[in-house]
Amino acid sequence: MRQPRGDSRGILDPARLMRRVRFRRHLPAAALRRWVEHYWLVDWNLTEPFEQRVVPHPAVNVVVQHDGDGPERAEVAGVGRELFSIALTGTGRVCGVQFRPGGFHPFWRRSVAELTDRRWPFADLADRWPPAAAPAGPSAAGGTAIGSGICGGTDAERCHALDDLLTSWAPRPDPVNDEVMGLVEAIRTDRGVRRVDQFARDHGISVRRLQRLFVTHVGVGPKWVIRRYRLHEAIERAAGEPPDWAGLAAELGYSDQAHLVRDFTAVTGVTPGAYAHGDRR
Repeated sequence: MRQPRGDSRGILDPARLMRRVRFRRHLPAAALRRWVEHYWLVDWNLTEPFEQRVVPHPAVNVVVQHDGDGPERAEVAGVGRELFSIALTGTGRVCGVQFRPGGFHPFWRRSVAELTDRRWPFADLADRWPPAAAPAGPSAAGGTAIGSGICGGTDAERCHALDDLLTSWAPRPDPVNDEVMGLVEAIRTDRGVRRVDQFARDHGISVRRLQRLFVTHVGVGPKWVIRRYRLHEAIERAAGEPPDWAGLAAELGYSDQAHLVRDFTAVTGVTPGAYAHGDRR
């Protein structure tokens, strides 16, 4: 049976995160694994504020959050191209769904690019979502009446509630969407993928069609996906034994070390050397 990913790619300073909150991943129901990477659950009880930064994956997330005694809030987070930061205080819980890149399209049934770099409360999506899959109407608190207590109970109960929520949206299997998800997976797992034109030729598809499919089904273009996955690897490598940066740049397809340093710094806010030596704020 497939297991949830065990890496920390995209999470800046993951050791610090694990010390401050309870973070874990679980698989969805078998029928949903075609589209969903995993569920991610976070619980916290903090005596002082905690900020976490994440370099997002090329994936849509559905996030349900419950802080203290307030109502649950639910939103759809499109692919984020910039560094994401969240500040946690007091007590709270989050139940998140990370879709596989391209995996949200069968639920959304529109161009996923509409969601890119945006975080939409469910209530604000009521007139955009296909009627057959639309979440329930907005609640008085400005969230959405998606049911009660998704963030309550045990991990198993929370995952079951997410299973029910996603199943109610009636995703539609689509061979083209499956093709796109397979192409993204090929980029993720093959570090030899460096150029969009070569990748398109290798898979017997035109660059124009590849671009169109990625924007529609994933929300971003293939060049961005290639760079993001390579940058994730650089971040993870920097968190361990400091690598040979010039060698790593060549390995990841950068023309030189300076280009890797520039991309790394632009996305994370710190240079690779500073990150490797523990300055990750």
